[in-house]
Amino acid sequence: MSLAERLPSGGRVDWVDAAKGICIILVVMMHTTLGLEKASGQTGWMHTVVAFAQPFRIPDFFLISGLFLSLTIDRPWRLYLDRKVVHFLYFYILWVAIQFAFKGGFAVMDGESVTNILRSFVFSIVQPFGTLWFIYMLPVFFVVTKLFCNRPYLLLATAAVLEIMPTNTEVFAQALGSLFGVTEVHHGWVLVDEFCARLVYFVAGYLFATKIFDLATRARENTMCALIALGAWAGINGCLVAYGWAGLPVISLLLGAAGAVAIIVVASLISRMTVIAPLLHAGANSIVVYLAFFLPMVISRLVFLKFAPWLDAGTMALLCTAIGVATPLVGYAIIKRIGFGMFLFHRPNWAILPGTPWKRERGPKASLQPAE
Repeated sequence: MSLAERLPSGGRVDWVDAAKGICIILVVMMHTTLGLEKASGQTGWMHTVVAFAQPFRIPDFFLISGLFLSLTIDRPWRLYLDRKVVHFLYFYILWVAIQFAFKGGFAVMDGESVTNILRSFVFSIVQPFGTLWFIYMLPVFFVVTKLFCNRPYLLLATAAVLEIMPTNTEVFAQALGSLFGVTEVHHGWVLVDEFCARLVYFVAGYLFATKIFDLATRARENTMCALIALGAWAGINGCLVAYGWAGLPVISLLLGAAGAVAIIVVASLISRMTVIAPLLHAGANSIVVYLAFFLPMVISRLVFLKFAPWLDAGTMALLCTAIGVATPLVGYAIIKRIGFGMFLFHRPNWAILPGTPWKRERGPKASLQPAE
């Protein structure tokens, strides 16, 4: 049975939404917890959860991002570039500008020059900015996979080697920073580092989509075996993280793959529980949360540190995570209701390549293309 035949008529797959919901919560949790610990100087109990999820949090997101690529990879290049490159480029530039509007304002108050801020903004074209690097990398992966779609297993093998090989782009990043006049560059070139570290999972999602769907079905049919396997995985993942071995070559690749599979199994087991409806909603709108969580996350962190310093760092991080996930979803619901601000999460017609008209299943007159 092909992938298209496995999809429900409604277009959404419950366990996929559950898996995306888990992943986006883990992403928000990581940024919230580490940011709060840095601001407060304390390490809370949430740090353990973040560390446990580190090997598989992003690999699973990229694997799921490649899951449905076989349905669209044969499109003509012009249409493909519009849907897979221009689409994400629009949201990246828009939300980088929004983040710079907030962060740049505080930087100016701290004495930073407007010129340096603008240079940093321009530099974000080649060095993915802050939390938005994921949607920066997706178009790159879409293009590379289509270019090599006639040799997919060679691409997968190459991507696996790239993941195993250590990358060190510190010098190149410093050179780029000097070129753009940005002096505060203390890490490698994200485009290269994340390309090498994540491509293998995206390609695996594309190549093994039908097998992944079969796995989700078997997990539901063999719940006890699935739970035993999950227990074994959790123990191994936790031990390797605790001993500091999770980031070692080969081990990181195996843990990333195993963790991505584990999240899919968990998602399959829980996806039909009515109690997880909010998780499914978060997963179905994961890109909305991803784009907009930074502001409520930062604001809630400042509020808790200012007015509730008696809270322990772990509980504070948990509350900030909940706010960071819920606020964008509430804001999105309000925007859809009032009809103003849709451009924040839906691509307008002017940002669509000529000759590639957008038509939704619910009607050809839709004027906005959603971020998903």
